[in-house]
Amino acid sequence: RSARSCSSGSPKAGYSANNAAPAPVVTQTESRDKWSKKMDFLLSVIGFAVDLGNVWRFPYVCYQNGGGAFLIPYILMAIFGGVPLFYMELALGQFHRTGAISIWKHICPIFKGIGYSICIIALYVSFYYNTIIAWALFYFYSSFSTILPWTNCDNVWNTPDCTNYFGTFCTGNVVLNAETAMTCALCHYRRNVLEIHKSSGLKNVGGVRWQLMLCLFLIFTIVYFSLWKGVKTSGKVVWVTATFPYIVLFILLIRGATLPGAWRGVVFYLKPQWGKLLETSVWVDAAAQIFFSLGPGFGVLLALSSYNPFTNNCYRDAIVTSLVNCLTSFVSGFVIFTVLGYMAEIRKVEVEDVAKDKGPSLLFITYPEAIANMMGSTFFAIIFFVMMIMLGLDSTFGGLEAIITAVLDEYPEQLGHRRELFVLGLVVVCFLGSLSTLTNGGAYVVKLLEEFGVGSSIIAVGFLEAIAVSWFYGIKRFSNDIQSMLGKSPGLYWQVCWVAISPAFLAYIIVSSLLKGPPLTLFDYKYPDWSITVGYIIGLSSFIWIPIYMVYKLVWTPGSLKQVIIKPFSVVCVSRSTVRSFT
Repeated sequence: RSARSCSSGSPKAGYSANNAAPAPVVTQTESRDKWSKKMDFLLSVIGFAVDLGNVWRFPYVCYQNGGGAFLIPYILMAIFGGVPLFYMELALGQFHRTGAISIWKHICPIFKGIGYSICIIALYVSFYYNTIIAWALFYFYSSFSTILPWTNCDNVWNTPDCTNYFGTFCTGNVVLNAETAMTCALCHYRRNVLEIHKSSGLKNVGGVRWQLMLCLFLIFTIVYFSLWKGVKTSGKVVWVTATFPYIVLFILLIRGATLPGAWRGVVFYLKPQWGKLLETSVWVDAAAQIFFSLGPGFGVLLALSSYNPFTNNCYRDAIVTSLVNCLTSFVSGFVIFTVLGYMAEIRKVEVEDVAKDKGPSLLFITYPEAIANMMGSTFFAIIFFVMMIMLGLDSTFGGLEAIITAVLDEYPEQLGHRRELFVLGLVVVCFLGSLSTLTNGGAYVVKLLEEFGVGSSIIAVGFLEAIAVSWFYGIKRFSNDIQSMLGKSPGLYWQVCWVAISPAFLAYIIVSSLLKGPPLTLFDYKYPDWSITVGYIIGLSSFIWIPIYMVYKLVWTPGSLKQVIIKPFSVVCVSRSTVRSFT
């Protein structure tokens, strides 16, 4: 892609005469985009890693698995599993300076299918994740009202069994069946935002909600103009989208701490249940939480770090961003549970009775319901949903950038100078792929894609990536790569984690997820058996490209089996009298 002269080289080309650290690998032109500032990169990584899951999933998983005691397995899983994998991806992307597909030419060609799998999984994520952001945008618009629409039962979408937060049914003094009663917030979410009552399930999802489609169109418009010019534009946008959520979290934390009953929520959140540490499920949840929170295996870290200077201190970046991510999850728990304690105090019930919701329900039902009963509810509702939108956008930026970088680096001649057009096409595909999630039964589709489109598939991809780098590419070679960038080889701790502990960490999650199979449900809907089969097909449709490419490589590539499997593409490029090698 440039005027550099290239010729074939030996497998050891690129190593110095004393066979120490390899010379820097350059897989991109010297005109490859770079981050304008170091903070652009850090905020992009933090923005990707800190997403809606930090707010809705960690607090729930923490109190369900022993409260303060859960922090022990969580920290251990982070130290020996999550952070080493996070560091590995940052180092790989920075050293090879290419995306999730092309990078395998230089690591272990037979595993190139991992790159294609990553792109497909990222596409599946875009089909449902942005719909959740669209829900938040719908709530944001609805919040511009003196009386929030989920605070009363006088709306056209409310049912006769609608009840307000204080437990008094809005239909009068008649005592109704508490089991069939729906709170104002639940009515608003199910019958006004989703209109899920018009769908009987996956067999009849109903029509597309034009209001949500408009919200999603606005979301993808923002995404396009943030990504179309590469890191030069996205690096500026994240200064707002990655920092504003922390301002909101701080405001909500202070407000929550001043509410009556807040202490009850904090005690419930952190009270250690040491006996839980003997349960296998607690350790599985800790491992899964840290993996999905940090996000190795999604190709995003590879893409973002590929725009770094070669000598950037990716080790320090890995530690700093991982700490920020984990601390954000922990602090988010206080934001959520101070409010849940307040709800319990007002309703004169136990905290566990109002802390049953998880996932989107926590953000769209429970928390908005609590906000509605605060002074200044409109203000707090507006900033809360702006925070949610920005948390979601940052993750979308990262996920789509992983696809964009991977594809453009793999097909530079065809697409290298057409980034704006390719990004437009990708955004259109994502928008069209999301239409099924905008229907009356769209929430059922969202749940199915979240469970099977990502789930075990991305963990399996991460496992194979760790194996390919540590075992096939070689831990010594990978350590030499890091030494050439940082001037210091990673210590024994990191090498042991990469070779043994981190792969075992991922294998543990995979086996555990396959062994436990609770029925998939949403609200009062139980997913039929055929939908579970469809879910497995969706999951397999991304992972299948790994063995397919392996077979293709074995059949069509000349040379011995060893050469086909582990010999990276080798070429020496001469630029400005400096010899560098793709090895």
